[in-house]
Order: sequence, then structure tokens, then C-alpha cells
Amino acid sequence: MGGRLKTFWSRQHRRDGFLLGLAVGTFGVTFGVLSVSAGVSGLQAVMMSLLMFTGASQFAAVGVVSTGGDPMSALGAALLLAARNGAYALSMSQVMPSGKGSRLVAAQLIIDESTAMAEAQGNLGESREAFWITGLSVFFFWNLGTLIGVLVGGVVGDPFTWGLDAAFPAGFLALLMPHLKDRNKRRAAGIGGVVALVTVPLLPAGFPVLLAALGAVVATRIERQE
Repeated sequence: MGGRLKTFWSRQHRRDGFLLGLAVGTFGVTFGVLSVSAGVSGLQAVMMSLLMFTGASQFAAVGVVSTGGDPMSALGAALLLAARNGAYALSMSQVMPSGKGSRLVAAQLIIDESTAMAEAQGNLGESREAFWITGLSVFFFWNLGTLIGVLVGGVVGDPFTWGLDAAFPAGFLALLMPHLKDRNKRRAAGIGGVVALVTVPLLPAGFPVLLAALGAVVATRIERQE
């Protein structure tokens, strides 16, 4: 048993995927606490993490509820931000398994973290492994963090006073760094950043994120065909 565990941890993408999930779980605590403070029931928060499983969309929905918005507005904001995962799926077609059942499970795990980790690997085998390890790790720890946040929400108070809000941007920076070594990926990231900067003042919340993701994915696909 010890030998198998040592072999598992010998590969960097395995360690990184697991530790990334652990870090994201910390922000799951923030989501649980914010949900309770916004008036969302503990059961609703837990079910959102299990079924929706996309942090940005979940925070958007809770944000709408906390400001007095109606459920349909919350759902619309969540779906708009979740649409970027469809763009990610375009670049992950080769990583996806062939079986219908396993593809259905994999579709639930197409998120920012699993996509970035898979794309950062040097070959298809490691990309698939990084995708599954990262996706499952984030799913487990995000849901665990949500449950903990719901249970301690009344005690912790405002999570931002504890600095838990820094976990989310820190995680994105950690995902970005390996990709900056590649010129084409730097170009795709730059295109996405420019699209976001231009559209933020012009479009409703959620649209700039979606358009930036689409722009980066399209740029990456074009570069691969060149």
C-alpha cells in the first residue's frame, strides 16, 4: 500500500492536481458561509455544489439572492457564467473518455482547474490523468468545504474578514503560471484578457467572462491548426 502511494505521488501533475483541489476546497468554505449569510438554506447550498459544481456560477447566484433578486435572475446569472465550460469542452475533446457513462461523469468535471491542468501537460496520457485527478480532487474538497462552511457559517461571520476571498484569485494565478511558458498560450491568454477589458464596461456581468473564454479557446484552436 505504501509503495503504491509513493508511486502515485512521484508524478508532479498528480501532486499538483490533488493539492489544487485542497486549495479550492478552502474557498468552498467561503461559499458555504456566504450562502448562509445570504439566506440560502444549507441544503440548497450543498445541492448547488453537488449538481452545479462551478464556483463562479454559484457565487453569482448567491450574490443575486443576497441583493434581493428573484430566483430566475439568480439562475440566469449562474447559467451565463457556466456557459464558459462549454467553451472549455471544445479544447478537451481528445482528453474525454469514449464511453457514454464515463463521458457523462467527465462532463461534470470540466471546470477551470481540471481544464488548465490537462492543457498544461506534455502528452495525452498525462493530460487525461491530470484532468481526472484534478477534477475529482476539486469536486471532493469543494463539496467538503461547502458543507463545513454551511455548518460553521453562523460562527465564522463575514468570511472576507478572514482573508478566505484570496484563495480564489490565488488559485487562478497558480493555474496560469505553467501556461505562460508557451508563446501560443501567452497569446491566447492575452487575447482573452483584452476581450474582457474591452467588454466589462459595455456588457452585463457574466458576458465578458464568457466572451474572454471563447476568444482564448478560438485562438488556441487556430494556433494548433497552423
